[in-house]
Amino acid sequence: MSFKTILVEVNDSRHLAPRIEAAAHIAMAHDAHLIGLAITGVTKFVFENMTLAPDASNIVPYMEMLRERADNALEEFDRIVSGLGLRSFEKRVTDDEATRAMSLQGRYCDLLVVGQPDPNEDDATIDTGFPEYVVLTCGAPVLMIPYAGIVASVGDRALIAWNASPEAAHAVHAAIPLLQRMQLVKAVIFNPGSQPPEVFGMPPGEPLKAFLAQHNITAEIMTPAAANSVGDTLLSLATDQGFSLLVMGCYGHSRMRELLLGGTTRTILRSATLPVLMMH
Repeated sequence: MSFKTILVEVNDSRHLAPRIEAAAHIAMAHDAHLIGLAITGVTKFVFENMTLAPDASNIVPYMEMLRERADNALEEFDRIVSGLGLRSFEKRVTDDEATRAMSLQGRYCDLLVVGQPDPNEDDATIDTGFPEYVVLTCGAPVLMIPYAGIVASVGDRALIAWNASPEAAHAVHAAIPLLQRMQLVKAVIFNPGSQPPEVFGMPPGEPLKAFLAQHNITAEIMTPAAANSVGDTLLSLATDQGFSLLVMGCYGHSRMRELLLGGTTRTILRSATLPVLMMH
């Protein structure tokens, strides 16, 4: 198994370079084609401004500015991937709304790479809930690169958050090409005794361990208790044990539900300091 087409979000964030480098390294490892997608947000900008002021005469300069920002970001993409020696890549630009554009184009890719929104960066073209919206709507695995620190790869130590749900299973299946290249893979099952034995197998995690072994992935199973927030406990575990990639399912059914319910998914996407591969 391998990735053949990878799509990376390209914008003018100061965290862009590590995101592109992470996507490029994965593409090179799998001999994959990398697509850099810059989203201008022109359609969203025009709709919002024409609704408020239909006769606005200064809208054209702002549209040109948005497109110039996208072009500059793609030039940076070109510079980085060319410098790394990536053989197959292309640049794309779209005026569509960010979530829609990434989700639609991502349906024809094996992996999407996006950035974790930085609360200290103001980008009117990207909603704060961009990563989870993309995960919920694109139908493909999404790798989120954190803004904290300089993370330019997925490293070689992976942690799987396992609860035997369909979402977690989808994430594990999608992550197999990455897991096969890891030096260490562990799966964590919080409070397994709270579920019937058949949910996780006996001993807990054994079916998952056997499944991964069929893909030449040796995994260790951990079964700690999570007394408080599962999301916070998961991130603390990842930090304490030096994991470089977190694999987990993404839960939610709509934008409104995800906004209202919050939970583990939002905790991870807001506070993660390591790359996170998610799938719905």
